[in-house]
Amino acid sequence: MAVATRYLSSLPLGQFGLEWIHPPHPLAHPLDDGSAAILDRSGDRTAERLGDDYAAYRNLIAPVVNDWPVIEAAAFRPLWPPHWPHRPMALARFGMHAVQPARKLIESHLQTTPARSLLAGIAAHSVIPLEAPGSAAIALILAAAGHRAGWPVARGGSQAIADALISYLQSLGGEIVTGTKVTSLADLPPAKAVLCDVSPAQLLAICGDRVPAAYRRSLERFRPGAGVFKLDWALSGPIPWTAPECARAGTLHLGGTLEEIAASEAASCARVNPRLSPRPFVLLSQPSLFDPSRAPAGRHTAWAYCHVPNGYPGDATTVVEMQVERFAPGFRECILARSARGPAQLEHDNLNLTGGDITGGANWLRQVLLRPDRHGYRTPMPGIYLCSASTPPGGGVHGLCGAQAARQCLQDMAF
Repeated sequence: MAVATRYLSSLPLGQFGLEWIHPPHPLAHPLDDGSAAILDRSGDRTAERLGDDYAAYRNLIAPVVNDWPVIEAAAFRPLWPPHWPHRPMALARFGMHAVQPARKLIESHLQTTPARSLLAGIAAHSVIPLEAPGSAAIALILAAAGHRAGWPVARGGSQAIADALISYLQSLGGEIVTGTKVTSLADLPPAKAVLCDVSPAQLLAICGDRVPAAYRRSLERFRPGAGVFKLDWALSGPIPWTAPECARAGTLHLGGTLEEIAASEAASCARVNPRLSPRPFVLLSQPSLFDPSRAPAGRHTAWAYCHVPNGYPGDATTVVEMQVERFAPGFRECILARSARGPAQLEHDNLNLTGGDITGGANWLRQVLLRPDRHGYRTPMPGIYLCSASTPPGGGVHGLCGAQAARQCLQDMAF
């Protein structure tokens, strides 16, 4: 999303050291028969690989690719205040598919196991059950983003994105102060505006009695999403995938069929009695295959996570590694060292990751449309704005929450 959407791609971050690396395939989805479904930069090549679902896949994704500017302008902004979109019919066509449950959309349009599995894995990035309304939107958006701009990695790691942003800000005269915990507005220096990149719960804690009762109730109703359990590995060599195409992909989705992925997400993302699936859907990245700076010569690194119930206290290491082993026999013999972090450790490292939630709040349809409520970035407290992933358009490396909050602030303050 950093390269497919407008804001980060509009900044001269390349001048400050950021370089994007595009693996040959953005995504591979291995299957138990030794084959793999592939998301290619080319939508046509992706569709051709899907055989009998060639036309069906193109009919679903090509309009999203072609109408991307219209969809981005309308769907990646706050719902409130209402506005009349450019080319409303294009947006309506997208919306008719996007509001559906992903499973319903997939089963009604695609017939083959590879095509259904590929789109199901992409839909699982929604971190809600595939039977939930609105889960189809993530599948359509991320597939289209792959065809428009790829799913690249930053050379040197994602820290390079932050480093480039810091350098650019400093070149403009900005200053960054770290190492100071802010527990209330009194901890901040005088300012005309304060933009808070925090969760709704943290905003309540920081603003205290200044929060009006109605707005407080809205923030208290805001719910975090499922958590994640993340593993980082140091490896003696490349992951020995059964399907050779997987070695050319930056991202892997490990979960088998549509039915298996749906069962995994239904378990971990359920509103009532969530649980870890015994065969969880796993998202894996293998950047050292394409970026030699990620590991010593002859060695490799990879990382992966699965969705777990929010605040999950257990250890998912074994089930995650078994899913990798399922599609890459001998993987565990390649592991030299591992780092495992569950929801508690993730939240400890970043308080915005409430209970291990990396999406800034559950992506249930109503909470996506009103995020965190109809106010969007503006709060009822004068000069106080919310600009985290708990605001539109939600989680993702795209910079849009902060950029749009800043524009709202500038408009309000008439700077």
